[in-house]
Amino acid sequence: MRNHRAYMKTIKGPAIFLAQFMGDEAPFNSLDTIADYMAGLGYKGIQLPSWDGRVIDLQKAAESQTYCDELKGKLKDKGLEITELSTHLQGQLIASHPAYNTMYDAFAPAAVHGNEPARRQWAEQQLRWGAKASQNLGLTSHVGFSGALAWPFLYPWPQRPSGLIETAFKELANRWKPILDYYDECGVDYCYELHPGEDLFDGTTFEMFVDYLGGHSRACINYDPSHFVLQHLDYLAFIDLYHDRIKAFHVKDAEFNPSGKQGVYSGYAGWADRAGRFRSLGDGQVDFKGIFSKLSQYDYDSWAVLEWECCVKSSEQGAAEGAPFIQNHIIQVATRAFDDFAATGADEAVNRRVLGI
Repeated sequence: MRNHRAYMKTIKGPAIFLAQFMGDEAPFNSLDTIADYMAGLGYKGIQLPSWDGRVIDLQKAAESQTYCDELKGKLKDKGLEITELSTHLQGQLIASHPAYNTMYDAFAPAAVHGNEPARRQWAEQQLRWGAKASQNLGLTSHVGFSGALAWPFLYPWPQRPSGLIETAFKELANRWKPILDYYDECGVDYCYELHPGEDLFDGTTFEMFVDYLGGHSRACINYDPSHFVLQHLDYLAFIDLYHDRIKAFHVKDAEFNPSGKQGVYSGYAGWADRAGRFRSLGDGQVDFKGIFSKLSQYDYDSWAVLEWECCVKSSEQGAAEGAPFIQNHIIQVATRAFDDFAATGADEAVNRRVLGI
C-alpha cells in the first residue's frame, strides 16, 4: 500500500492572474511595469491573458522559441515565472448560442464580427497558438472556457426537447476534440474553468463532456471555488472526486447570503446587491484552509493563482492582501511522519511475534 505522506508536494505560489488588473494607466498598461508592481507585492508567478497584446504576442510566442526565451528571461530577472496562459475569451467562442453572438463579437477582431463560423475559426487558431506558445514557454497547463450551446436551456420552461442536451454536448465535444488533440501533441493540459455561462459549470457537466470526448486526458479543470459557492456545490468534496483532473487553481473568494427577496439567481441585481457576490480573499465564505489541505493531500503541485474580483474592495488593496493570504495558506508538506519518533523499524520476525503467528 502506498504511504501517501511520502509523496505529497508543496503548492507553488503566490501567483496572480493579470486580466482584471490591466488598464490604461501605469503601472497597469504594460507587462514590464505590472510585473514589477506584482513582484513588489510578493507574487512569484503571473498568469497571462493571451488576448492582451500588452503582455504577450500570442502568435509570436507560438512561432518563436527565441521570443519565449526572452520573455521568460525578462520575468525571471524580476523574480517571476509564467504560471499559465489564459484563452478564456477565445475559448468562449468555440461554442456560442446565437442569443449571445452580438455580445461575444467583442471578444474577436472586427473582421469576423457578425460571422460566427469565421469568428470560431479565428478562435480555434488562437487556441492552437496557445498550445504551442505554452509548449515553447515550458508550461504544461493552460486555462480557459468551454463556450456554451446549452446554457440558455439550464432551467427549462417550457420543457427542453428530448435529447437537446445530449446533442449540445456531442457537438461541444466534436468542436473541442481536434483542439485537445493538438494540446496533447504539445504536452499541455487544457484546464476548463467550470463557470456559469459555460456548458461546463459543475462536476456533472464536466463528466458529460469528458464522456463524449472518450475520456480525453487533456480535458482538465481549472479549480475555482468561488463559482461553486454561488451554486451551493460542495467544493471540498469536488476535490475528492476530480483531483486527478485538477491541473490549475484560481484562488478566488465569494459569499452567498440569501434573503427574503432573492437567492441563487439574484434577481438581475448588480454585483453589489446580489445574494451571491465575489469578494477579495478572506472577505468571503470560502474555506481556503480546507482547500489547500485537500489539494496538498492529493499531490497538487502547480500554482495557486489569485483571480481578483470584488464588488466592494479596490483591486489595488485586493492584490496587496492577496499575496500574503496565499502564502499563509500554502502548506509546506511533511517530509516525515509526525510519529516517526516512535517507529520500531521494519522487522518481519518482530511483526510476526506481535501478531502472534
